[in-house]
Amino acid sequence: MILHAEVTGAGPPLALLHGLFGRGRNLGLVARAAAPRWRVIALDLRNHGANPPAPGMEYATLAGDVIETLDALGALPAALLGHSMGGKAAMAASLLHPAQVSRLAVADIAPAAYAHGNAAIVAALRSLELHPGLTRAAADAALAAALHDAELRAFLLQNLELRPVPHWRLGLGEIGAAMSAIEGWPDALDAHRYAGPALFVRGGRSAYLLPSHEPHIRRLFPNARFATVPGAGHWLHAEDPAGFLAALGGFLDP
Repeated sequence: MILHAEVTGAGPPLALLHGLFGRGRNLGLVARAAAPRWRVIALDLRNHGANPPAPGMEYATLAGDVIETLDALGALPAALLGHSMGGKAAMAASLLHPAQVSRLAVADIAPAAYAHGNAAIVAALRSLELHPGLTRAAADAALAAALHDAELRAFLLQNLELRPVPHWRLGLGEIGAAMSAIEGWPDALDAHRYAGPALFVRGGRSAYLLPSHEPHIRRLFPNARFATVPGAGHWLHAEDPAGFLAALGGFLDP
C-alpha cells in the first residue's frame, strides 16, 4: 500500500513514523529540525491520516507499506524514526528489510507486547454521533465521560474532520479489529536481526521502554544504544521537545 507522505527538505531520506491514533505531522518537531540536512518523509501509516481504510495492521504489513512507499519515492535506503506503534513498525521494517534501512531510531517502545487499553478508546470514538453541525467543543464534551484525560481527547480530536460532513481520519473499524496485533509483537520477527546503527530513546517517566527490555533489544539490534529524556513520559517529543532532540544526538547528523 502506498501511504500518504509529506516531504520536506533535501538530502538523504529520513522517514518519520507516528504512533497509534496519530499522523505524520505529529513528528513535525523532528521534521523541522532535520529538513535542513535530510529529505524528511512524514508518513501517515495504514488506517491513519489521509490514507483510505484498509484491512490488516500486522507489523509485517505496516513495514511492507513503509518500504513500498519509500521505494515509490526513490527514497531507499532510508533512515527510520518511529514513535510507539510507529517505532514497532520501524523495528519490523529494519528486521525484515535490513538492506533498505540505513539507521533506526525508536522513541519509547520495545519489541514487546503491551496492554494499553486502546480498545476502549476506539469504542469511545466510534460511539460519537457524527452529525452535521457537530463542533469540536461538542465532540470533546461527548467524549469526556469515557475519556477523562483532556490532553488525550485533544490529541484524538485532531483526527476529526468536521466539514463538509463530520468524519474520522482514522479507520476505526480496522484499527479496532487489529488491536491485538497493534499492542502485540510477532514472535516471528525475533528470528531476524538488524545490525545497523540503532538508537532507543525512552521517556524517564514512562513505563513503556524499561531496562528489562534491553537484553531482548540487544539480541535483535546488536548495535543498539539507549538514551533517556529524564522529565518526559511516553509523549517525549511533545513533552520535552528540546530534550528529545538532544537525546537523538548524532542520529540527525547525515
